[in-house]
Amino acid sequence: MLCSRDEIHRKFQVILNQDLTFHTFQLSSVFISLRLFIGARSIDPVVLKRVGETPEIRCGKNADIQIFETFRDRSVYIETYGCRYNFGDTAKLIEILKDKGSTFVDSAEAADAVIINTCTVVGPTERRMLRRLSRFRDYELYVTGCMPEVQRDAIFAVCTPTLLPSETIHKAYQDVRTVSGGGLAIVQVAQGCLGRCTYCLTRFARGRLKSFPEEEIQAEIMNHANAGTPEIQITAQDTGCWGQDIGKSLPDLLNGIGDLPGRFMIRVGMMNPATVKGILDDLVDAYASDRIFKFVHLPVQSGSDTILERMGRGYTIADFEEIVAAFKKRYPKITIATDMIVGFPGETQEDFSESLKLIERVRPNKVNITRYSPRPFTPLSLKEDFPEWVKKDRSRTMNSLSEKIYASINANCLEKPVPFLVTETIKKGSVMARSPNYEGIVINEDLPVGYEGQAILKKDRKYFFIGQRVR
Repeated sequence: MLCSRDEIHRKFQVILNQDLTFHTFQLSSVFISLRLFIGARSIDPVVLKRVGETPEIRCGKNADIQIFETFRDRSVYIETYGCRYNFGDTAKLIEILKDKGSTFVDSAEAADAVIINTCTVVGPTERRMLRRLSRFRDYELYVTGCMPEVQRDAIFAVCTPTLLPSETIHKAYQDVRTVSGGGLAIVQVAQGCLGRCTYCLTRFARGRLKSFPEEEIQAEIMNHANAGTPEIQITAQDTGCWGQDIGKSLPDLLNGIGDLPGRFMIRVGMMNPATVKGILDDLVDAYASDRIFKFVHLPVQSGSDTILERMGRGYTIADFEEIVAAFKKRYPKITIATDMIVGFPGETQEDFSESLKLIERVRPNKVNITRYSPRPFTPLSLKEDFPEWVKKDRSRTMNSLSEKIYASINANCLEKPVPFLVTETIKKGSVMARSPNYEGIVINEDLPVGYEGQAILKKDRKYFFIGQRVR
């Protein structure tokens, strides 16, 4: 007899939370029932790979790198959405296609083929992706990113593309290994994570942690450095857990990068506090290198221990504050960025108030605020959600507080000289530069990428400064 929808979902989530390692026979009847009862929100066959089925079910996961011959000597239009990791995939894809003689155009109408690199981190993003895919359904369309890994049914409901798995891009890039040069570059150091966040669909899309070899990472960094790239961003779903599956740690990687020759700076990507707390002392020491921007992105997500436990984040508020305090003690001017989710299921007004109090205590330079969005296949996907107006109201309140803190921090920086490194050309007569603490400084001059100088910070633009070069 078929179970109710809620019972089916509960059983499936119990299985998913068992470290994603279980036998296929445990899933079969649950899978059938899910597809009958949930319909369009049904479990995609691609999700099964993350929980132990045979590779054949994934039709496309094992796509041969010969698929890139399809693009030989053709024009291509690419759109990329989501995190820095996705943009790293696109950068590799561009190098692969350049090797095939492809050219890149600014519109789908001018292209022989269209590639969409998708993100599905929250519901509004997923809906935007489906609108974009529907928009290009009559083109020769290729889809990569997270959606093909976990929401193939949703994709094929609006279009009939060819899927380009991320792992196929990485495999093909091993035969190319070229870089384009320019102001900044992305180097992916790992795929997947060690987390069990109860709201996250990305962990099913990217799987468990797979750290890339240190020698491979260093070689890619050197390729970018030799091409004259001044800013190199190392990234992963959780940069902080690099090496924990191969007997190494992120401080090991950073220390090795610090010994490389060349003129470039490293921006370390997002690090989950749960993985940082076990390497904190060594990580703070590793940041002493002049090559590393004094910038940390530590997504706390909530100021309430009750909500953090419900989220499955693996740390407490005390852990987070200890991490921030350790970095600030060693590097008083370090830039702290964090993330917050508002309107999480069960978040009381008291929980929300604790998040506001945490922001007031920590005084981050940047708070990325997300309104909670239920994601399919996650343990909380069927939990009662807050009305959108509640989430919007909490988001506005938190943003208002955060901006007051930015203004207070930035006011102390005005009319003071800071060293800078030009990393991007914004437009003719205007460049983006970065201070050693990764503050953004817009300088209204034509300066070459890689130029180093000193500027007076003249105006606060909330998320960056207007600077006047003095040398």
